[in-house]
Amino acid sequence: MAEEKKSLEDLKSLTQGTDTPGAAAAPVQPKLDAYGRAYATGKRKNAIARVWVKPGTGKIIVNGRDQTVYFARPTLRMLLNQPFQTAKREGQYDVICTVTGGGLSGQAGAVRHGVSKALTYYEPGLRPALKAGGFLTRDPRVVERKKYGRAKARRSFQFSKR
Repeated sequence: MAEEKKSLEDLKSLTQGTDTPGAAAAPVQPKLDAYGRAYATGKRKNAIARVWVKPGTGKIIVNGRDQTVYFARPTLRMLLNQPFQTAKREGQYDVICTVTGGGLSGQAGAVRHGVSKALTYYEPGLRPALKAGGFLTRDPRVVERKKYGRAKARRSFQFSKR
């Protein structure tokens, strides 16, 4: 028993010299590709967005088209700019993305998720602000599958008493 206690004390003394939970961690390095861009994948419903962020004038190109052409509704464009507004970086980054699957609303959500992740890769210091805004969480809601013996996912066929 005394030997076990001694070995635990030795282990305790070994760990005191290393980083403790209260110690300052090393600064996180940005994750950039060879062209100086940050890449991230964003997802929402069935839409998947591949997003590249680089310093620029604030242009957002979606599938080779400007954001005003691709996302005609102002609410969808507002969704794309939310991460930049939260991080106070409007007009400082260019975004190039390709989106597949889903509808326009899901695609806009996927681009927003991808932009948020790419911003944290480019500037790791923005992570707490974007996380507090809920932009880094992938929305898990997807369409429920249709079940057999049902008209839709949950709706039954009309009941006939006679």
